[in-house]
Amino acid sequence: MSATPDKDPVIARLQHIRPDLLKLHKALLYSERTVYEQTNGPIVNSGEFFRLVTEDEAFSWLRPISKFIVQIDELLDQHKKEPVEPESAAILLEKARLMLKPNKDSLTPLGERYFQAIQRDPNIALMHADIAQKLREPKS
Repeated sequence: MSATPDKDPVIARLQHIRPDLLKLHKALLYSERTVYEQTNGPIVNSGEFFRLVTEDEAFSWLRPISKFIVQIDELLDQHKKEPVEPESAAILLEKARLMLKPNKDSLTPLGERYFQAIQRDPNIALMHADIAQKLREPKS
């Protein structure tokens, strides 16, 4: 990210929310790790944890968030080299809003498991509330 604020408010909002999404993603990973270890025993090292995150079904619900953060990074990297349409950033902001909707009766694993994570971890609940607020109100 650039050190100076972006002139386009939609790009600036995306830049502003990215660190919060990363923080939430990390918290979700470690929360899910705790659930996994309660059932399967301790994960012995970070290499094993990485393998599980990328390959094991227990962590598959988090992969859409991982891929989404990569999409944000790609757009922001492109923006550093050339102008991007504000609509591209607006689409990603809307996608974030829709993706991060917890729902205990969701038809997708992401919605249901995200709901469960919010219920079991108050820190995740607070992060969710903060991000949801930022997605509702444009940063000026």
